[in-house]
Amino acid sequence: MFPPKKIVCPTDFSEGSFRALAEASELALHFGAEIYLVHVIELLPPMTEPGLPLLQEDLHGEAEERLRKVAEPLTAKGMPTQTAIGDGDAAIEIVRMAQELGADLIVIATHGNTGWRHLAFGSVTEKVVRLATCPVLTIRMMSAKATNIPRAA
Repeated sequence: MFPPKKIVCPTDFSEGSFRALAEASELALHFGAEIYLVHVIELLPPMTEPGLPLLQEDLHGEAEERLRKVAEPLTAKGMPTQTAIGDGDAAIEIVRMAQELGADLIVIATHGNTGWRHLAFGSVTEKVVRLATCPVLTIRMMSAKATNIPRAA
């Protein structure tokens, strides 16, 4: 398990997930690990109007392109990087993909693009921590106010 050789880093393309990716990249460089960038697309309800079923495919195409752009700087540094897309409940899919990939570690941000949904459904990160079968490193996003806290001498 440690040192990790396979690090799963979920992204919702938010600032928080990019911060988590920066930390995951440092770990990957230090341990010679491979990074698996994963993104989960929530399943859309079935549509009855013509042409709308293609929407899920469109979301996949957009996600693939965005993942490729996020992975480019990592691969340019010679860091082994793979991408994967899941469909469904984000936390369940992240854990499922990590198990399927044989991940040694999941690095995930504590805040992403959840907004009001956190209040109604709970945090994806909290659920990943509860369900994961491998260690989970959570990267906390600090507010500007919290980063200016005076340090003890």
